[in-house]
Amino acid sequence: MGHSAYVDTFAADNLPARELWPDLINLDKLGYPDRLNCASELLDTAVRDGFGDKILIYSPERNWTYREIQIEANHIAHVLRDDMQMATGERVLLHGPNTPTMVAAWFGILKAGGIVVGTMPMLRAREIGIILEKAQVRLALSDHRTAEEVRLAESPVLKKLVTYGDGELESLTAPKSDNFDAVDTAADDVSLIAFTSGTTGMPKGTMHFHRDVLAICDCFPASILKADENDIFAGSPPLAFTFGLGGILLFPMRVRASTVMLEKAPPPELTKACQEFGVSVVFTSPTGYRFMLDNLKDFDLSRLRKCVSAGETLPKATSDAWFAATGIRIIDGIGSTEMLHIFISAGGNHIRPGSTGKPIPMYEAKIIGPKGETLSDDEIGRLAVRGPTGCRYLADARQKEYVRDGWNLTGDAYSRDKDGYYWFQARTDDMILSGGYNISGPEIEEALLTHPGVRECAVVGSPDEMRGNIVKAFVVLRENGPAACPETCSMLQDFVKQQIAPYKYPRAIEFVESLPKTENGKLQRFKLRQMEVERQRSV
Repeated sequence: MGHSAYVDTFAADNLPARELWPDLINLDKLGYPDRLNCASELLDTAVRDGFGDKILIYSPERNWTYREIQIEANHIAHVLRDDMQMATGERVLLHGPNTPTMVAAWFGILKAGGIVVGTMPMLRAREIGIILEKAQVRLALSDHRTAEEVRLAESPVLKKLVTYGDGELESLTAPKSDNFDAVDTAADDVSLIAFTSGTTGMPKGTMHFHRDVLAICDCFPASILKADENDIFAGSPPLAFTFGLGGILLFPMRVRASTVMLEKAPPPELTKACQEFGVSVVFTSPTGYRFMLDNLKDFDLSRLRKCVSAGETLPKATSDAWFAATGIRIIDGIGSTEMLHIFISAGGNHIRPGSTGKPIPMYEAKIIGPKGETLSDDEIGRLAVRGPTGCRYLADARQKEYVRDGWNLTGDAYSRDKDGYYWFQARTDDMILSGGYNISGPEIEEALLTHPGVRECAVVGSPDEMRGNIVKAFVVLRENGPAACPETCSMLQDFVKQQIAPYKYPRAIEFVESLPKTENGKLQRFKLRQMEVERQRSV
C-alpha cells in the first residue's frame, strides 16, 4: 500500500486483514499512479483540460459548469478543514437528495482528504445512527430538509452537523477562497464507505479506494456503455447508491459529458426530464423502465441512445417491450456495493435479452458449487467474481462469507451457457430485490417486532410483475392484540414507515397462526418464498 496522507487512521485500521481480501486483478493494466486523488482527477483535470465552461449539471433550478462545481467544492473543502476542523482521513456523513450542492460536497470532502459516507435521503434516525456509530462519523453535511433525522439519531459520535440549502453552509463558504489544492492521497487510501444492508439487517460498510472510483469509470463505461462528451446523462438512483454515483455522476464526468440532477426521479418525472434536457443516456431499474413505458407516447425521447438497467434482474419481456417502443436495447448489468459497480454486462449487438451478459473487460466470473468447485455450463450455482475492485468490509466478520479463496461471492445464483453468457436464477440470501432496491427482510422483521401487537413475523420477497418482487410480511399477532383485518395491516405498514426508510415497508401483509420452523426453532423463510412463487404460478 502507498504512504497514506491520512492523520486519522480509523479506515486503514479497520480494513479486513490482507489475507481476507479478494484477489485484485488487472490493476497493472489500468496503470494508476501510487499517488491519486480521484476528486482532483475527475474534476480539476477536466477544468485544466479546457472543460471549465462546459455545463456539468443540468437541474430544474439552474445549470452548473465544471468550473462552478469546482469552485463550490473548493469552498466546502475550506469549510471542512478550517471551520469543522476535519482531519485527513475523517469520515463525513453526506445526507440528502441528489442536488448540485451534494455533488460539490462529495468532491469537497475528497479534495480535503476526507472519506465520504453517503446516505439515502429516506433513511430514518435509527438507520443513520447505526451508520454514524459503525463508521465513527464525527462530522456531517446534510440538506436542511433531511437534517432532522440526523439530529434525531442523537449519536454521541456525531459532533458537528452543518446544513445546506438554508444558508448555514452557504454563509460559511461565502468568504472562502476559490482555490484549494487537493490533498495528496495515496491511490489506496479509502475514499468512500458505502453502506449496504446484510441478511441480518445490520448494515455493512464497504470500503473503496481512490483508485477504485477511477476503475469503475474505466471498465464498464469504456467497454460497454461507450458514451462521449456529447452525451447528457440522467437517472433515478440516489447518489448514495453506487449504481447512481457511477451512472449519473462519475461516468459522465470521466468522459467530460453532462448530467441531469433530479432530487426525485419517479418514472413520469424521469421521462419528462429526458425530453426537457435532451437526455441521451439513462440509468434506472427494470421497474423504472416498465413504468416509463406507460408514458413514452406523450414525450419526445428522440435523443435517447443508451439505456442501462441494474438493481434487479431485467426480464426479457421488459427488454423486448422497451425495444419495441424505442428501438433501443436496454443494457443490463449486475453490480454490487461490495464491487462498487457493474461487472457483468453486454452492449450493442452482444445483448441477449434475458441474460445479464458476460464479465466485462478486467473482470472474471465463474459459477461454483457447494464446496467451491467450478461448475460446468448450464449448471446452477453461486456467482463468483473478481477484478480490480472487490469487497473490503469495515470491521465486519461477514468478510469471510463474501470473499472465498480470493473470489467475491455476490449472493446470487446464476448459470452460464456455452457461449459464456450469465443467466440470473435467484438470490441465495434473504435480500429482496424490489423496484431496483436491495431490501433486507430481517431488517423489516426487526421493525415489525417492535410493535406490541406482533408476536412473530417473517419477511420474504413475493413475485410481482411490475417491481420484480414486493416485500411481503407473514405476521403472527399476539393474543388479545389487534384483529387480523385490513385496518391492522395499514397500521403495521405505517408503523414500519416510521421505523425505517419508507420504501422498505411490506406492501403485503398476511396474518397467519404460525410460521414454518425447523425442529430446533429456526425460521424457514424458504418455505414462504416457495409458497409465494407457487401462488404466482397458479394465478
